[in-house]
Amino acid sequence: MNKNNLSIIKATGLEMNFNLRKIFDNVSFDIKNGERIGLVGYNGTGKTTLANILTGKLTPDKGFIEKSPELKIGYLTQSVDYDGSEFQNSLSSEGEILQHTSELGLKKIYEWEETRLNHLSGGEKLKLSLSNVWASKPGFLILDEPTNHLDFKGIEWLIEELAKYKGPVLIISHDRHFLDKTVTRIFEIENTKLHFYNGNYSDYQKEKQHRLETQMHHYDVQQRKKEEIEMQMDQLSSWSETAHRTSTKQGRDYGNKEYHRVKAKKRDSQVKSKMKRLQSELEKNKVDKPLEETKVRFQFDTKGNRGKRIIEAKSLTKSFGERTLFRDSHFYINHGERIGLLGENGCGKTTLIKMLLRETSVSHGELWKSESLKVAYLSQDVDNLPAEKTALEALGFTDRENILKARTLFANLRLKEQLITKPIATLSLGERTRVKFVDMLLKDYDVLILDEPTNQLDLPSREQLEKTLNEFTGTIITVSHDYYFLNKLCDKLLVFENHVIKRVEMKPEDYLNKTSAEPIDMKEKLMIIENRIATILGELSLIDQKNPKYMELDNEFNELLKQKRKLM
Repeated sequence: MNKNNLSIIKATGLEMNFNLRKIFDNVSFDIKNGERIGLVGYNGTGKTTLANILTGKLTPDKGFIEKSPELKIGYLTQSVDYDGSEFQNSLSSEGEILQHTSELGLKKIYEWEETRLNHLSGGEKLKLSLSNVWASKPGFLILDEPTNHLDFKGIEWLIEELAKYKGPVLIISHDRHFLDKTVTRIFEIENTKLHFYNGNYSDYQKEKQHRLETQMHHYDVQQRKKEEIEMQMDQLSSWSETAHRTSTKQGRDYGNKEYHRVKAKKRDSQVKSKMKRLQSELEKNKVDKPLEETKVRFQFDTKGNRGKRIIEAKSLTKSFGERTLFRDSHFYINHGERIGLLGENGCGKTTLIKMLLRETSVSHGELWKSESLKVAYLSQDVDNLPAEKTALEALGFTDRENILKARTLFANLRLKEQLITKPIATLSLGERTRVKFVDMLLKDYDVLILDEPTNQLDLPSREQLEKTLNEFTGTIITVSHDYYFLNKLCDKLLVFENHVIKRVEMKPEDYLNKTSAEPIDMKEKLMIIENRIATILGELSLIDQKNPKYMELDNEFNELLKQKRKLM
């Protein structure tokens, strides 16, 4: 028997409820050895819940999971928290971790001091967690949003490692390109059910669209049939009423009245029989109307009555002990600019944001910010909302007008009444992110500081956010490893390179594609190639494989990979 035909895990009749809200209803599936499965669906539909059921962290209300007791599951959770001292202790027993961390770009991590390990960026924490998962040699991998904090080097490493991994993999992700490169089957959670599609994410989109169009066609045919049946029933009822009226207008002629009375009863019987038959036909072949895609709407406003220059750095330096993130940096930000922070994991992007928010001090130099600015900050951490409060309570509004606005915005963001009146602890990470967005949407801000803003958003929300941010008239400062998102949004950059922050007057793709006439060292050559690869991947994710440009970009991508291998 082919080992790849063996079921590693089998789920039967799963049912799960949270606070009277049904998550799964009679869900069954199996996962075979070697399968690459992408688990998709809107935020809050139960993707992480299903992962926790498979690992045994949660027990379903009904149904059961069959798996070998010896099966070792490697689970990368969506929210990564890492203890630096804990990692230091693992180095002595898990030498393979060092190899993985080095491949992910974290060089000589065994030499890092505990203070360095306790000031890790989101991307560095994720890389350490990935290294631990890989070093544990699991028989089944579950990766929950594994690319959220990874730079391109980390994403490429993960794609290559998954290609070599022999066991089954379940990937929860909203990263379209990553799913296209890694999975061959899609599980979609929708309305408490699990739907199955063969192929990668692009194949799933096409097949789902085809299914929706087919269902809509059958629904339209049914509606026309229903209208036709209702007209027939109306006509039969009309004939029956006419027969009854005729039977009562025949004077004293008993025989004639009896004839029409019998005729009316016969017509009644025909009408009832026909109605029963037509009703049965409709119920037997009933087709539900396809659910319409939810249109997510964001609304921002800003008065924009500010001076031109709102932020300026002079000789800015930031250090943690003997480790310097950046030094002697000079840059400025003007009102209305869209600034992308570009650099590798751990270079200090999130630290600069904390300095702008006055949460971290300046080591040396000056970082000036206009005191009149009204700043909104969306962080990577969505676990800092009050867990015991509801979404409405967390916003702190007491007046009727703002509460009504909040309810409307929650509805636009697909957070229904039953969710916003439940404790935040019961919401998914994506739903908690939406709560934070509503707080931003209800206030007039001059500056939006966004740290990986798309990480917890599903695809419709990501696309709508991109459109809305392009209409925002204030200043945007954003950190994102989603190069596609940065290219659509930002027209200026603060680049973190060689421990210096420099302002670059160009869009991300222009910067990443730029070439220099001056001699450059091996490291810079490698960085330019990696950045160009990232840009190509973003473009490939947006065009059809039949598009002539797809082949051209794909060839360039393969050539760049060859060049990169030569340099490494």
